[in-house]
Amino acid sequence: MSVPAFRFSANIRAVDTPPIPEAKGWITQYDGRHGPLIDLSQAVPGTPPPDALLDKLVEEAAGEAFRYGPILGDSELRAAYAADVSTTYGTSVPDSQVAITAGCNQAFVATMLALAAPGERVILPAPWYFNHKMSLDMLGVGVVPLHCRPEDGFVPDVEQAAGLIDPSVKAILLVTPNNPTGAIYPPATIAAFAKLAREKGIALVLDETYRDFLPAGSGRPHEELANPDWADHVIQLYSFSKAYAIPGYRLGAITAHAAFMAELAKVLDNIQICPPRIAQKAVAWAIEGIRPWREAQRDELRRRAEACRAAFAPLNAWRVDSVGAYFAFVAHPFPEKTAIETGRRLATELGILTLPGPYFGPGRETHLRFAFANVGVEVLSELPGRLKHFI
Repeated sequence: MSVPAFRFSANIRAVDTPPIPEAKGWITQYDGRHGPLIDLSQAVPGTPPPDALLDKLVEEAAGEAFRYGPILGDSELRAAYAADVSTTYGTSVPDSQVAITAGCNQAFVATMLALAAPGERVILPAPWYFNHKMSLDMLGVGVVPLHCRPEDGFVPDVEQAAGLIDPSVKAILLVTPNNPTGAIYPPATIAAFAKLAREKGIALVLDETYRDFLPAGSGRPHEELANPDWADHVIQLYSFSKAYAIPGYRLGAITAHAAFMAELAKVLDNIQICPPRIAQKAVAWAIEGIRPWREAQRDELRRRAEACRAAFAPLNAWRVDSVGAYFAFVAHPFPEKTAIETGRRLATELGILTLPGPYFGPGRETHLRFAFANVGVEVLSELPGRLKHFI
């Protein structure tokens, strides 16, 4: 293939190819002998949004949403989301501490642009969400791996993190419930990281994309936003894609100090101008308007998590090391094979598409990520029958 005469950015050229399209290329070789493809590769909602939300999206498309809106998002959604955060965490968050973004990936990129300059560094627990690592590589921001162990349920260790901090480190990122492992970090762990961030004068960035899928009755995800000075050291990221089943509408949110918002606005004005307005107006209504539906989806996801764990129970050679809101991180039984080789064979021979552990950082050859949210319990029950053919 020919290449243009001009030069590409060295940072971009060094970034790995997006892994999901690469993995999806494997399924072209599956001949269907074991039944339809079971796609467990991507974190996508398994059901469409309810009709009431779809109707609201159509209604807003016919309104004034074609015009530019405020950089930090429409006031209706900022206020509605601030109220939702306040209720969830037992605090009082004003809408001046909320920004709406075009998805949580953009929320992360914008936050990192506002926090870290090229050459500075951010601590990422490993295994990590590959887009976080890719984004930091593109920005020229260094990554400090904080390695998490299967025997600890992939929950990061705060003392280990403390030993990684030097003057170049600007932030620690925690993703809970975690992608890719599914691990749910205990409130005490999050509190310890918040204390460390406060003592070191750096930011603790909490990506809580999957918080709506925590088990019913489990209480607050953590107590940090209930602390009066939380915004001095904590930045929270969120996605509307999963809980509202609208990933194509691209809506996310950042909750942070009002002074941070002033700097963030500089970034967002250049990378989005304003977030998508049709979805903003519809979701402002949907936060309360479809709450019963969202709670039912949470309960269904818990059933799927249990079905995923149960599917591996009779397969003694496979080991579920962690399972949570959307994902299971599973150790495969082939120490002589790489995870990529194992994942490719699962796809091409059995029609089970997963993502290999190395896509989430080095040293994960023993694991595969199973994203069970987009298939039903009955499909997950087919896994043992297929996997018994895998040798």
